[in-house]
Amino acid sequence: MTIRVVVADDEDLIRTGLRIIIDSEPGLSVVGEAADGAAVLPVVRRERPDVVLMDVRMPAVDGIQATSRLMELQEPPKVLVVTTFENDDYVYDALRAGADGFLLKRTRPDELVRAIKLVASGESLLFPAAIRTLAGRRPVAEVPGIGRLTGREGDVLLLMTKGLSNGEIAAELVVSPETVKTHVGNVLTKLGARDRTQAVIAAYESGFVSPR
Repeated sequence: MTIRVVVADDEDLIRTGLRIIIDSEPGLSVVGEAADGAAVLPVVRRERPDVVLMDVRMPAVDGIQATSRLMELQEPPKVLVVTTFENDDYVYDALRAGADGFLLKRTRPDELVRAIKLVASGESLLFPAAIRTLAGRRPVAEVPGIGRLTGREGDVLLLMTKGLSNGEIAAELVVSPETVKTHVGNVLTKLGARDRTQAVIAAYESGFVSPR
């Protein structure tokens, strides 16, 4: 089954390079391009991709707004933000808007391919240290649902902020992976989070975990 990808970037050279890398990988295919955030939604509606590679800094409509618009679709694609600098506040806002992770434009081709396959499978591409740094610049805010977490759900969320997988969390807490999966699902539901990345952001924003 081919993973369908849309590339959104205002630089022709970047779009071309990404297309070459993606199309050369069996099982991946670029089905559309957008040179501006305003063009992303129409392309996605027409091509129905599995993953969108989204530049955050584009004219007219940036990647944050474009990601927000995609999240309003009944079946939104996975979104990977592509950025030059990992400490860019635009990245944090795009993750808050629903992006599943981010990549640096200097990422190696094999890492790009792995990231696309990872988010297409339903996983989040989480970089705990980078998110912690970006969150440290933001004031603490109220996050509905954070106070409803049980003690064990709080333990699971704490380990999620460290980037641990379900299997690693299970080993840390000495429980089964199935139990961890249930706890993760409960955490996402109570926080109104779309995925692990948004749950981690909520943990920092609420002060549940200190980025410092």
